[in-house]
Amino acid sequence: MTDKNIVDRSRIHKNAAVVKTVRATRERLQHGREMPPEFDNEMSRLHINAVLQGAAAPPVLVLLASVGGLWFDEAIWLIAWALMALFVYAGLVLMARRASREPNDKEMTRRWRQRFLAIYAVIGLSWALFAFQDCTTCQDDNFNFYKSAVLLIALAATAMTTFALRFALYFTVLPIVAALALRVGISRDVSDFSVLAMILGAALFFLFISQRLYSTNLKMLSFQTEKDDLIAELEVAKSVSDEARRRAEESNLAKSRFLASMSHELRTPLNAILGFSEVMAGEVLGPIENANYKEYVGDIHRSGQHLLNLINEILDLSRIEAGRYELNENALSFADIAEDCIGLVQLKARSKNIRITEAFEEALPMVWADEKSMRQVILNLLSNAVKFTPSGGEIQVKLGWTAGGGQYVSIKDNGPGIAEEEIPVVLSAFGQGSIAIKSAEQGTGLGLPIVQAILAKHGGEFVFKSKLREGTEGIAILPRERVLESMAPVEGLPGAVQKKKRAFG
Repeated sequence: MTDKNIVDRSRIHKNAAVVKTVRATRERLQHGREMPPEFDNEMSRLHINAVLQGAAAPPVLVLLASVGGLWFDEAIWLIAWALMALFVYAGLVLMARRASREPNDKEMTRRWRQRFLAIYAVIGLSWALFAFQDCTTCQDDNFNFYKSAVLLIALAATAMTTFALRFALYFTVLPIVAALALRVGISRDVSDFSVLAMILGAALFFLFISQRLYSTNLKMLSFQTEKDDLIAELEVAKSVSDEARRRAEESNLAKSRFLASMSHELRTPLNAILGFSEVMAGEVLGPIENANYKEYVGDIHRSGQHLLNLINEILDLSRIEAGRYELNENALSFADIAEDCIGLVQLKARSKNIRITEAFEEALPMVWADEKSMRQVILNLLSNAVKFTPSGGEIQVKLGWTAGGGQYVSIKDNGPGIAEEEIPVVLSAFGQGSIAIKSAEQGTGLGLPIVQAILAKHGGEFVFKSKLREGTEGIAILPRERVLESMAPVEGLPGAVQKKKRAFG
Protein backbone atom coordinates (compact mmCIF):
# COMPACT_ATOMS: atom_id res chain seq x y z
CA MET A 1 0.00 0.00 0.00
CA THR A 2 1.05 3.59 -0.52
CA ASP A 3 1.05 4.53 3.17
CA LYS A 4 3.49 1.73 3.97
CA ASN A 5 6.19 3.38 1.89
CA ILE A 6 6.12 6.71 3.75
CA VAL A 7 9.24 7.40 5.83
CA ASP A 8 8.92 9.70 8.83
CA ARG A 9 11.87 12.07 8.42
CA SER A 10 11.05 13.91 11.63
CA ARG A 11 12.30 10.98 13.67
CA ILE A 12 15.85 11.98 12.85
CA HIS A 13 15.34 15.39 14.44
CA LYS A 14 13.58 13.87 17.45
CA ASN A 15 16.44 11.47 17.90
CA ALA A 16 18.98 14.32 17.78
CA ALA A 17 17.03 16.27 20.42
CA VAL A 18 16.92 13.24 22.70
CA VAL A 19 20.66 12.69 22.34
CA LYS A 20 21.30 16.37 23.15
CA THR A 21 19.13 16.18 26.28
CA VAL A 22 20.83 13.00 27.46
CA ARG A 23 24.29 14.52 27.02
CA ALA A 24 23.30 17.68 28.90
CA THR A 25 21.88 15.65 31.79
CA ARG A 26 24.95 13.42 31.94
CA GLU A 27 27.22 16.47 31.96
CA ARG A 28 25.32 18.01 34.86
CA LEU A 29 25.62 14.79 36.84
CA GLN A 30 29.32 14.36 36.17
CA HIS A 31 30.33 17.92 36.97
CA GLY A 32 27.94 18.46 39.87
CA ARG A 33 26.38 21.63 38.51
CA GLU A 34 23.21 23.23 39.80
CA MET A 35 20.10 21.39 38.77
CA PRO A 36 17.71 23.12 36.36
CA PRO A 37 14.71 25.05 37.74
CA GLU A 38 12.33 22.58 36.09
CA PHE A 39 12.98 20.23 39.00
CA ASP A 40 11.53 22.76 41.48
CA ASN A 41 8.03 21.68 40.52
CA GLU A 42 8.83 18.05 41.14
CA MET A 43 10.49 18.81 44.49
CA SER A 44 7.49 20.92 45.50
CA ARG A 45 5.16 18.02 44.71
CA LEU A 46 7.40 15.71 46.70
CA HIS A 47 7.20 18.04 49.71
CA ILE A 48 3.41 18.30 49.47
CA ASN A 49 3.08 14.51 49.38
CA ALA A 50 5.37 14.21 52.42
CA VAL A 51 3.22 16.68 54.38
CA LEU A 52 -0.03 14.92 53.48
CA GLN A 53 1.32 11.44 54.20
CA GLY A 54 2.71 12.49 57.59
CA ALA A 55 -0.19 14.72 58.57
CA ALA A 56 -1.02 12.70 61.71
CA ALA A 57 2.51 12.70 63.20
CA PRO A 58 2.87 16.39 64.30
CA PRO A 59 -0.48 16.54 66.19
CA VAL A 60 0.42 13.34 68.05
CA LEU A 61 3.81 14.81 69.00
CA VAL A 62 2.20 18.05 70.21
CA LEU A 63 -0.35 16.18 72.34
CA LEU A 64 2.30 13.93 73.88
CA ALA A 65 4.55 16.93 74.58
CA SER A 66 1.73 18.80 76.33
CA VAL A 67 0.62 15.77 78.35
CA GLY A 68 4.20 14.98 79.37
CA GLY A 69 4.78 18.62 80.30
CA LEU A 70 1.72 18.58 82.54
CA TRP A 71 3.22 15.65 84.44
CA PHE A 72 6.26 17.79 85.28
CA ASP A 73 4.51 21.13 85.73
CA GLU A 74 0.81 21.76 86.14
CA ALA A 75 0.90 24.83 83.90
CA ILE A 76 -2.03 26.13 81.89
CA TRP A 77 0.33 27.55 79.26
CA LEU A 78 1.03 24.01 77.90
CA ILE A 79 -2.65 23.59 77.00
CA ALA A 80 -2.74 26.96 75.27
CA TRP A 81 0.51 26.17 73.47
CA ALA A 82 -0.82 22.77 72.32
CA LEU A 83 -3.97 24.36 70.88
CA MET A 84 -1.91 26.97 69.06
CA ALA A 85 0.51 24.35 67.64
CA LEU A 86 -2.37 22.11 66.53
CA PHE A 87 -3.96 25.07 64.79
CA VAL A 88 -0.71 25.87 62.95
CA TYR A 89 -0.17 22.26 61.86
CA ALA A 90 -3.79 22.05 60.69
CA GLY A 91 -3.14 25.14 58.57
CA LEU A 92 -0.07 23.41 57.09
CA VAL A 93 -2.09 20.33 56.09
CA LEU A 94 -4.91 22.41 54.62
CA MET A 95 -2.39 24.45 52.67
CA ALA A 96 -0.77 21.24 51.32
CA ARG A 97 -4.16 19.85 50.24
CA ARG A 98 -5.02 23.06 48.43
CA ALA A 99 -1.59 23.19 46.77
CA SER A 100 -1.94 19.60 45.57
CA ARG A 101 -5.00 20.60 43.57
CA GLU A 102 -3.31 23.56 41.91
CA PRO A 103 -1.77 23.24 38.41
CA ASN A 104 1.91 22.42 38.26
CA ASP A 105 2.93 25.88 37.09
CA LYS A 106 6.31 27.54 37.63
CA GLU A 107 4.86 30.82 38.96
CA MET A 108 2.34 28.98 41.10
CA THR A 109 5.08 26.78 42.53
CA ARG A 110 7.08 29.84 43.51
CA ARG A 111 4.09 31.35 45.33
CA TRP A 112 3.28 28.17 47.25
CA ARG A 113 6.93 27.83 48.19
CA GLN A 114 6.85 31.27 49.82
CA ARG A 115 3.66 30.40 51.68
CA PHE A 116 5.10 27.15 52.99
CA LEU A 117 8.23 28.93 54.18
CA ALA A 118 6.04 31.44 56.02
CA ILE A 119 4.02 28.76 57.81
CA TYR A 120 7.19 26.88 58.74
CA ALA A 121 8.43 30.11 60.30
CA VAL A 122 5.21 30.17 62.37
CA ILE A 123 5.79 26.52 63.34
CA GLY A 124 9.31 27.46 64.40
CA LEU A 125 7.91 30.27 66.55
CA SER A 126 5.44 27.90 68.21
CA TRP A 127 8.24 25.47 69.12
CA ALA A 128 10.38 28.45 70.19
CA LEU A 129 7.61 29.37 72.65
CA PHE A 130 7.72 25.82 74.00
CA ALA A 131 11.52 26.00 74.27
CA PHE A 132 11.52 29.35 76.09
CA GLN A 133 9.14 28.27 78.87
CA ASP A 134 10.47 27.00 82.19
CA CYS A 135 9.08 24.76 84.89
CA THR A 136 7.88 26.76 87.88
CA THR A 137 7.47 23.83 90.29
CA CYS A 138 10.42 21.62 89.25
CA GLN A 139 13.33 21.29 91.71
CA ASP A 140 15.83 19.65 89.32
CA ASP A 141 16.77 19.60 85.63
CA ASN A 142 14.37 16.83 84.53
CA PHE A 143 12.11 19.28 82.72
CA ASN A 144 15.02 20.63 80.67
CA PHE A 145 16.01 17.12 79.59
CA TYR A 146 12.40 16.38 78.75
CA LYS A 147 12.17 19.60 76.76
CA SER A 148 15.40 18.69 74.91
CA ALA A 149 14.02 15.28 73.93
CA VAL A 150 10.78 16.82 72.62
CA LEU A 151 12.66 19.45 70.61
CA LEU A 152 14.99 16.81 69.11
CA ILE A 153 12.01 14.73 68.00
CA ALA A 154 10.29 17.79 66.58
CA LEU A 155 13.41 18.83 64.64
CA ALA A 156 13.89 15.30 63.31
CA ALA A 157 10.26 15.09 62.14
CA THR A 158 10.49 18.52 60.53
CA ALA A 159 13.74 17.61 58.77
CA MET A 160 12.19 14.45 57.33
CA THR A 161 9.14 16.39 56.10
CA THR A 162 10.85 19.49 54.71
CA PHE A 163 13.94 18.03 52.98
CA ALA A 164 12.31 18.63 49.58
CA LEU A 165 11.66 22.33 50.36
CA ARG A 166 14.88 24.28 50.54
CA PHE A 167 15.45 26.58 53.57
CA ALA A 168 12.26 25.34 55.28
CA LEU A 169 14.24 23.75 58.10
CA TYR A 170 16.15 27.02 58.61
CA PHE A 171 12.87 28.88 59.18
CA THR A 172 11.95 26.28 61.82
CA VAL A 173 15.31 25.98 63.56
CA LEU A 174 16.32 29.63 63.86
CA PRO A 175 13.41 30.70 66.13
CA ILE A 176 14.03 27.71 68.42
CA VAL A 177 17.75 28.41 68.72
CA ALA A 178 17.07 32.09 69.27
CA ALA A 179 14.57 31.31 72.06
CA LEU A 180 17.02 28.96 73.78
CA ALA A 181 19.83 31.51 73.48
CA LEU A 182 17.57 34.16 75.01
CA ARG A 183 16.71 31.73 77.80
CA VAL A 184 20.40 31.16 78.51
CA GLY A 185 21.07 34.91 78.54
CA ILE A 186 18.32 35.47 81.10
CA SER A 187 18.85 32.50 83.44
CA ARG A 188 22.61 31.94 83.13
CA ASP A 189 21.87 28.32 84.03
CA VAL A 190 24.20 25.50 83.04
CA SER A 191 21.31 23.16 82.22
CA ASP A 192 19.80 25.73 79.85
CA PHE A 193 23.18 26.13 78.22
CA SER A 194 23.38 22.33 77.82
CA VAL A 195 19.99 22.30 76.17
CA LEU A 196 21.09 25.08 73.81
CA ALA A 197 24.30 23.24 72.90
CA MET A 198 22.43 19.97 72.35
CA ILE A 199 19.74 21.53 70.18
CA LEU A 200 22.26 23.60 68.23
CA GLY A 201 24.39 20.52 67.46
CA ALA A 202 21.32 18.49 66.51
CA ALA A 203 20.06 21.34 64.33
CA LEU A 204 23.33 21.50 62.42
CA PHE A 205 23.23 17.72 61.94
CA PHE A 206 19.62 17.78 60.71
CA LEU A 207 20.41 20.67 58.37
CA PHE A 208 23.25 18.63 56.89
CA ILE A 209 21.04 15.55 56.52
CA SER A 210 18.26 17.62 54.99
CA GLN A 211 20.65 19.13 52.44
CA ARG A 212 21.98 15.67 51.54
CA LEU A 213 18.45 14.34 51.10
CA TYR A 214 17.61 17.29 48.90
CA SER A 215 20.66 16.71 46.68
CA THR A 216 19.99 12.97 46.53
CA ASN A 217 16.42 13.49 45.40
CA LEU A 218 17.54 15.97 42.77
CA LYS A 219 19.99 13.41 41.41
CA MET A 220 17.29 10.75 41.49
CA LEU A 221 15.09 13.04 39.41
CA SER A 222 18.01 13.57 37.03
CA PHE A 223 18.53 9.84 36.74
CA GLN A 224 14.82 9.37 36.10
CA THR A 225 14.93 12.05 33.42
CA GLU A 226 17.95 10.45 31.80
CA LYS A 227 16.26 7.06 31.89
CA ASP A 228 13.13 8.50 30.29
CA ASP A 229 15.26 10.14 27.61
CA LEU A 230 17.08 6.89 26.91
CA ILE A 231 13.78 5.02 26.74
CA ALA A 232 12.50 7.59 24.27
CA GLU A 233 15.67 7.22 22.23
CA LEU A 234 15.33 3.43 22.24
CA GLU A 235 11.70 3.69 21.19
CA VAL A 236 12.64 5.93 18.28
CA ALA A 237 15.46 3.58 17.27
CA LYS A 238 13.14 0.58 17.58
CA SER A 239 10.46 2.22 15.46
CA VAL A 240 13.03 3.08 12.78
CA SER A 241 14.41 -0.47 12.94
CA ASP A 242 10.93 -1.99 12.71
CA GLU A 243 10.14 0.19 9.72
CA ALA A 244 13.40 -0.77 8.02
CA ARG A 245 12.75 -4.46 8.72
CA ARG A 246 9.21 -4.19 7.37
CA ARG A 247 10.42 -2.46 4.23
CA ALA A 248 13.12 -5.10 3.78
CA GLU A 249 10.55 -7.88 4.17
CA GLU A 250 8.28 -6.20 1.66
CA SER A 251 11.17 -5.79 -0.77
CA ASN A 252 12.15 -9.42 -0.36
CA LEU A 253 8.57 -10.54 -0.89
CA ALA A 254 8.29 -8.34 -3.97
CA LYS A 255 11.53 -9.83 -5.30
CA SER A 256 10.26 -13.37 -4.76
CA ARG A 257 6.95 -12.56 -6.48
CA PHE A 258 8.77 -10.94 -9.37
CA LEU A 259 11.08 -13.90 -9.90
CA ALA A 260 8.22 -16.35 -9.62
CA SER A 261 6.10 -14.45 -12.14
CA MET A 262 8.97 -13.82 -14.56
CA SER A 263 10.33 -17.38 -14.67
CA HIS A 264 7.92 -18.48 -17.41
CA GLU A 265 8.17 -15.20 -19.35
CA LEU A 266 11.96 -15.36 -19.38
CA ARG A 267 12.40 -19.05 -20.11
CA THR A 268 9.93 -19.20 -23.01
CA PRO A 269 11.75 -16.73 -25.31
CA LEU A 270 15.12 -18.12 -24.22
CA ASN A 271 14.09 -21.64 -25.22
CA ALA A 272 13.04 -20.27 -28.62
CA ILE A 273 16.35 -18.45 -28.98
CA LEU A 274 18.33 -21.54 -28.02
CA GLY A 275 16.27 -23.85 -30.24
CA PHE A 276 16.34 -21.68 -33.37
CA SER A 277 20.02 -20.80 -32.94
CA GLU A 278 20.86 -24.49 -32.56
CA VAL A 279 18.90 -25.32 -35.74
CA MET A 280 20.69 -22.54 -37.61
CA ALA A 281 24.10 -23.55 -36.28
CA GLY A 282 23.46 -27.15 -37.40
CA GLU A 283 22.28 -25.87 -40.81
CA VAL A 284 19.24 -28.14 -40.63
CA LEU A 285 17.23 -26.13 -43.15
CA GLY A 286 20.15 -25.43 -45.39
CA PRO A 287 23.72 -24.21 -45.35
CA ILE A 288 24.70 -20.75 -44.20
CA GLU A 289 26.91 -19.33 -46.88
CA ASN A 290 28.26 -16.40 -44.87
CA ALA A 291 30.80 -17.59 -42.25
CA ASN A 292 30.26 -14.52 -40.10
CA TYR A 293 26.57 -15.32 -39.76
CA LYS A 294 27.41 -18.82 -38.64
CA GLU A 295 29.76 -17.41 -36.00
CA TYR A 296 27.09 -14.98 -34.87
CA VAL A 297 24.61 -17.84 -34.46
CA GLY A 298 27.10 -19.66 -32.23
CA ASP A 299 27.54 -16.54 -30.13
CA ILE A 300 23.76 -16.16 -29.81
CA HIS A 301 23.42 -19.77 -28.65
CA ARG A 302 26.20 -19.48 -26.08
CA SER A 303 24.83 -16.17 -24.76
CA GLY A 304 21.33 -17.60 -24.47
CA GLN A 305 22.66 -20.68 -22.66
CA HIS A 306 24.60 -18.47 -20.25
CA LEU A 307 21.52 -16.33 -19.60
CA LEU A 308 19.37 -19.42 -19.00
CA ASN A 309 21.88 -20.80 -16.52
CA LEU A 310 21.92 -17.46 -14.74
CA ILE A 311 18.12 -17.39 -14.51
CA ASN A 312 18.03 -20.94 -13.17
CA GLU A 313 20.63 -20.15 -10.51
CA ILE A 314 18.82 -16.99 -9.42
CA LEU A 315 15.53 -18.86 -9.16
CA ASP A 316 17.15 -21.68 -7.20
CA LEU A 317 18.71 -19.26 -4.73
CA SER A 318 15.46 -17.31 -4.38
CA ARG A 319 13.47 -20.47 -3.70
CA ILE A 320 15.97 -21.51 -1.04
CA GLU A 321 15.88 -18.10 0.65
CA ALA A 322 12.07 -18.05 0.53
CA GLY A 323 11.89 -21.55 2.04
CA ARG A 324 10.19 -22.97 -1.04
CA TYR A 325 13.03 -25.23 -2.11
CA GLU A 326 11.65 -28.71 -1.60
CA LEU A 327 13.96 -31.72 -1.29
CA ASN A 328 13.12 -34.93 -3.13
CA GLU A 329 15.11 -37.22 -0.85
CA ASN A 330 16.04 -40.81 -1.41
CA ALA A 331 18.94 -43.19 -0.76
CA LEU A 332 21.92 -42.49 -3.01
CA SER A 333 25.62 -43.09 -3.20
CA PHE A 334 27.83 -40.06 -2.74
CA ALA A 335 30.62 -41.79 -4.65
CA ASP A 336 28.45 -42.52 -7.70
CA ILE A 337 27.29 -38.90 -7.92
CA ALA A 338 30.87 -37.66 -7.60
CA GLU A 339 32.02 -39.98 -10.40
CA ASP A 340 29.19 -38.85 -12.69
CA CYS A 341 30.02 -35.19 -12.06
CA ILE A 342 33.71 -35.83 -12.74
CA GLY A 343 32.73 -37.40 -16.04
CA LEU A 344 30.73 -34.31 -17.00
CA VAL A 345 33.66 -31.92 -16.48
CA GLN A 346 36.35 -34.31 -17.68
CA LEU A 347 36.18 -33.13 -21.28
CA LYS A 348 36.73 -29.49 -20.36
CA ALA A 349 39.49 -30.46 -17.94
CA ARG A 350 41.33 -32.38 -20.65
CA SER A 351 41.08 -29.42 -22.99
CA LYS A 352 43.06 -27.41 -20.41
CA ASN A 353 45.39 -30.33 -19.67
CA ILE A 354 44.09 -30.53 -16.09
CA ARG A 355 44.39 -33.86 -14.25
CA ILE A 356 41.60 -34.95 -11.90
CA THR A 357 42.60 -37.46 -9.22
CA GLU A 358 40.26 -39.37 -6.91
CA ALA A 359 40.67 -40.62 -3.35
CA PHE A 360 37.46 -42.36 -2.25
CA GLU A 361 37.20 -44.44 0.89
CA GLU A 362 35.90 -47.93 0.34
CA ALA A 363 32.52 -49.33 1.39
CA LEU A 364 30.86 -46.01 2.12
CA PRO A 365 27.16 -46.46 2.94
CA MET A 366 24.45 -44.56 1.15
CA VAL A 367 23.16 -41.20 2.27
CA TRP A 368 19.62 -39.83 2.45
CA ALA A 369 19.58 -36.69 0.32
CA ASP A 370 18.21 -34.99 -2.78
CA GLU A 371 20.10 -36.36 -5.78
CA LYS A 372 19.60 -33.31 -7.98
CA SER A 373 20.82 -31.00 -5.24
CA MET A 374 23.89 -33.11 -4.50
CA ARG A 375 24.79 -33.18 -8.19
CA GLN A 376 24.46 -29.42 -8.32
CA VAL A 377 26.72 -29.05 -5.28
CA ILE A 378 29.53 -31.21 -6.68
CA LEU A 379 29.18 -29.81 -10.22
CA ASN A 380 29.43 -26.23 -8.95
CA LEU A 381 32.58 -27.02 -6.99
CA LEU A 382 34.15 -28.96 -9.88
CA SER A 383 33.24 -26.28 -12.42
CA ASN A 384 34.86 -23.58 -10.28
CA ALA A 385 37.97 -25.73 -9.84
CA VAL A 386 38.28 -26.38 -13.59
CA LYS A 387 37.55 -22.75 -14.42
CA PHE A 388 40.27 -21.26 -12.23
CA THR A 389 42.92 -23.98 -12.37
CA PRO A 390 45.64 -23.04 -14.86
CA SER A 391 46.66 -25.29 -17.74
CA GLY A 392 48.63 -28.32 -16.54
CA GLY A 393 47.17 -28.10 -13.04
CA GLU A 394 45.63 -30.76 -10.83
CA ILE A 395 42.30 -31.21 -9.06
CA GLN A 396 41.94 -33.64 -6.15
CA VAL A 397 38.54 -35.11 -5.31
CA LYS A 398 38.32 -36.84 -1.93
CA LEU A 399 35.38 -38.66 -0.40
CA GLY A 400 35.24 -40.14 3.09
CA TRP A 401 34.07 -40.07 6.68
CA THR A 402 33.97 -37.04 8.94
CA ALA A 403 34.99 -37.16 12.60
CA GLY A 404 31.32 -36.97 13.63
CA GLY A 405 30.23 -39.94 11.52
CA GLY A 406 29.03 -38.03 8.46
CA GLN A 407 30.35 -38.04 4.91
CA TYR A 408 32.23 -35.37 3.01
CA VAL A 409 33.43 -34.64 -0.48
CA SER A 410 36.47 -32.40 -0.89
CA ILE A 411 37.47 -30.72 -4.16
CA LYS A 412 40.87 -29.08 -4.07
CA ASP A 413 42.80 -27.36 -6.85
CA ASN A 414 46.24 -25.80 -7.15
CA GLY A 415 45.04 -22.61 -8.82
CA PRO A 416 45.84 -19.01 -7.92
CA GLY A 417 43.70 -19.09 -4.77
CA ILE A 418 41.76 -16.32 -3.06
CA ALA A 419 42.87 -13.84 -0.42
CA GLU A 420 41.42 -14.49 3.04
CA GLU A 421 39.70 -11.11 3.18
CA GLU A 422 37.86 -11.93 -0.08
CA ILE A 423 36.39 -15.24 1.13
CA PRO A 424 33.25 -13.63 2.69
CA VAL A 425 32.72 -11.74 -0.59
CA VAL A 426 32.98 -14.95 -2.63
CA LEU A 427 30.48 -16.72 -0.37
CA SER A 428 27.91 -13.92 -0.75
CA ALA A 429 25.37 -13.73 -3.56
CA PHE A 430 26.86 -12.29 -6.79
CA GLY A 431 30.19 -11.91 -5.00
CA GLN A 432 33.39 -12.48 -6.97
CA GLY A 433 37.04 -12.31 -6.01
CA SER A 434 39.65 -10.24 -7.78
CA ILE A 435 40.94 -13.31 -9.65
CA ALA A 436 37.45 -14.06 -11.01
CA ILE A 437 36.97 -10.47 -12.10
CA LYS A 438 40.22 -10.49 -14.05
CA SER A 439 39.54 -13.95 -15.50
CA ALA A 440 38.21 -14.33 -19.01
CA GLU A 441 35.67 -16.89 -17.70
CA GLN A 442 33.61 -14.81 -15.37
CA GLY A 443 30.68 -16.47 -13.63
CA THR A 444 27.51 -15.26 -12.01
CA GLY A 445 28.78 -15.35 -8.44
CA LEU A 446 25.93 -17.64 -7.35
CA GLY A 447 27.59 -21.06 -7.43
CA LEU A 448 29.08 -21.08 -3.93
CA PRO A 449 26.07 -19.39 -2.22
CA ILE A 450 23.83 -22.05 -3.77
CA VAL A 451 26.16 -24.80 -2.53
CA GLN A 452 26.12 -23.29 0.94
CA ALA A 453 22.31 -22.95 0.96
CA ILE A 454 21.69 -26.51 -0.33
CA LEU A 455 23.98 -28.05 2.30
CA ALA A 456 22.30 -25.97 5.00
CA LYS A 457 18.95 -27.26 3.75
CA HIS A 458 20.27 -30.80 4.30
CA GLY A 459 21.54 -29.91 7.75
CA GLY A 460 25.12 -30.05 6.50
CA GLU A 461 28.00 -27.63 6.29
CA PHE A 462 30.17 -26.03 3.64
CA VAL A 463 33.81 -25.30 4.42
CA PHE A 464 35.75 -23.08 2.06
CA LYS A 465 39.52 -22.72 2.36
CA SER A 466 41.83 -20.76 0.10
CA LYS A 467 45.22 -19.06 0.09
CA LEU A 468 46.90 -16.99 -2.55
CA ARG A 469 49.22 -18.98 -4.83
CA GLU A 470 48.38 -22.20 -2.95
CA GLY A 471 44.95 -23.13 -4.32
CA THR A 472 41.39 -23.50 -3.12
CA GLU A 473 39.49 -26.28 -1.36
CA GLY A 474 35.74 -26.64 -1.01
CA ILE A 475 34.37 -29.27 1.39
CA ALA A 476 30.71 -30.34 1.29
CA ILE A 477 29.71 -32.15 4.49
CA LEU A 478 26.57 -34.16 5.19
CA PRO A 479 25.77 -34.83 8.87
CA ARG A 480 25.65 -38.23 10.53
CA GLU A 481 21.85 -38.20 10.47
CA ARG A 482 21.98 -38.37 6.66
CA VAL A 483 24.14 -41.53 6.55
CA LEU A 484 22.16 -44.78 6.23
CA GLU A 485 23.33 -47.79 8.16
CA SER A 486 24.15 -50.45 5.60
CA MET A 487 23.66 -54.21 5.89
CA ALA A 488 26.16 -56.83 4.76
CA PRO A 489 25.52 -57.95 1.16
CA VAL A 490 23.95 -61.38 0.61
CA GLU A 491 26.41 -63.50 -1.33
CA GLY A 492 25.49 -66.05 -3.98
CA LEU A 493 22.39 -64.34 -5.28
CA PRO A 494 22.08 -64.29 -9.07
CA GLY A 495 21.96 -60.89 -10.66
CA ALA A 496 23.72 -59.24 -7.76
CA VAL A 497 24.22 -55.56 -8.30
CA GLN A 498 27.70 -54.84 -9.57
CA LYS A 499 29.57 -51.62 -9.11
CA LYS A 500 28.73 -49.17 -11.86
CA LYS A 501 31.42 -49.00 -14.51
CA ARG A 502 33.13 -45.76 -15.27
CA ALA A 503 32.10 -44.18 -18.53
CA PHE A 504 35.34 -42.24 -18.89
CA GLY A 505 39.00 -43.04 -18.77
